[in-house]
Amino acid sequence: MMMSLTGIRDEVRRTGVAKVTSQSLLAQKEHGAAITAITAYDYPTARLIDEAGIDVLLVGDSLGMAVLGYEDTLSVTMEEMLHHAKAVRRAVRRAMLVVDMPYGSYQLSVEDTVRNGLRFVKEAGAEAVKLEGGASQAHRVRALTEAEIPVVGHIGLTPQSVHKMGGYRVQGRSEEAAARLCDDALTLEQAGAVAIVLEGIPRELAAKITGLLAVPTIGIGAGPDCDGQILVFHDVFAMSFRSAPKFVRQFGDAAGLMRAGLEKFREAVEAGTFPNDGESYHMPGGVAMELVGAD
Repeated sequence: MMMSLTGIRDEVRRTGVAKVTSQSLLAQKEHGAAITAITAYDYPTARLIDEAGIDVLLVGDSLGMAVLGYEDTLSVTMEEMLHHAKAVRRAVRRAMLVVDMPYGSYQLSVEDTVRNGLRFVKEAGAEAVKLEGGASQAHRVRALTEAEIPVVGHIGLTPQSVHKMGGYRVQGRSEEAAARLCDDALTLEQAGAVAIVLEGIPRELAAKITGLLAVPTIGIGAGPDCDGQILVFHDVFAMSFRSAPKFVRQFGDAAGLMRAGLEKFREAVEAGTFPNDGESYHMPGGVAMELVGAD
């Protein structure tokens, strides 16, 4: 049974670990303390991330590629996002839980946007939702904010716009494009966004946007001058089965560790060394096997 949000907050108070909120992220920006964020899609990885002290845990629509084997993020559904967000929620105690609004869940109407945002809060315990797009999404950000749902914006390289952009390309490299992204960021902040993800833009532009905003910026492929950084969990641990983008640094080789373990398991079974007698159950003393199954 999933612990209630009240129960989670009670446990946080009992353990003395400060719960991360949009307000505490703002305080981190104001004090120059770097914000850390990682994606998660299930209970065990979310628990590890939370226990490691990461500030923001994002149930990203990147689960389509990282977990479900899709070619891109566009096929991910609301039901898939809810399923994974619920699993992650059960593990989180300290981190702020943010959930991506998948493609099609907010593009049609403001009513759809708020309805689906409310589902993430009510059904999955999300503490904020994230949606992609700049000034054109400001009215949706405002509507979610008015519905008491914190919103994280996402500008620059926006994967849900992959067809419009003609692929996964660095954005904001011209003066006009850079100015437009600055305006996007300011407009989203004015609409109520509590933080903004900057993806796939030049370091210099990310630094400028970070300086313009009162709310935190969280970078991915945007250089070191953002208020925080986020990476996809499976990229961090060499589990994405694709060439890593330039901005990814692998901090461990979980794929290699698991592959080696699986090979050892196969070899032990084939050799007849697993399970051994110590790993087996035995009949109680005095039970005569020759009588088992006798007429």
